[in-house]
Amino acid sequence: MGHREELMAGARRCLEERGYAHTTSRDIAAAANAPLGTINYHYGSKEALLNAAMLESIQEWGAKVQQPAPEPAPEVTVGARLEAMWARIIESQVTDRPLLVAASESLTQAERSPEVRAQIARAYEGARPQLAADLHGISGAEGSTDAATARAVGSVHMALVAGLTQQWLIDPEHAPSAAEIAAGLRAIARSLDSDA
Repeated sequence: MGHREELMAGARRCLEERGYAHTTSRDIAAAANAPLGTINYHYGSKEALLNAAMLESIQEWGAKVQQPAPEPAPEVTVGARLEAMWARIIESQVTDRPLLVAASESLTQAERSPEVRAQIARAYEGARPQLAADLHGISGAEGSTDAATARAVGSVHMALVAGLTQQWLIDPEHAPSAAEIAAGLRAIARSLDSDA
């Protein structure tokens, strides 16, 4: 493994152990067993490395909690698949808590860093149609007739994941279960349908 890969692994370790705000360049270099100057050489700055490490970690986390069964049985409904995903998200609040806390910290950096904001925005924009495609089979391909729908559906899922994660990080005793989220969404959908 070269310095670039070692730095990425070290940054990911530091994010989980120290958090975004408390990780220094020296911490990363020590965790990677790499010279301090290699951070700027390979990534341009400590912030760029931490942002890259955070995005990579969050993408892996997203793939883990979103993962549908390899071949979902025809009798498994969308609701059941979504409820299973939310249950995995809730479970991850324990197993991946340090990563999720670091991710929350990194979002606050976006307010003062156009680079961080742009990286997170690109990741969000890429995730929206992917969520719609993976969870609902809605094609988000640019120019497709379903592109706007895919973006809307993906955006709702992102809002749910972010809100659920924040509730479980702050107040796990009162945060909703996967079944409660499903019940709430069904009630909201019925209200929306009655307005139509």
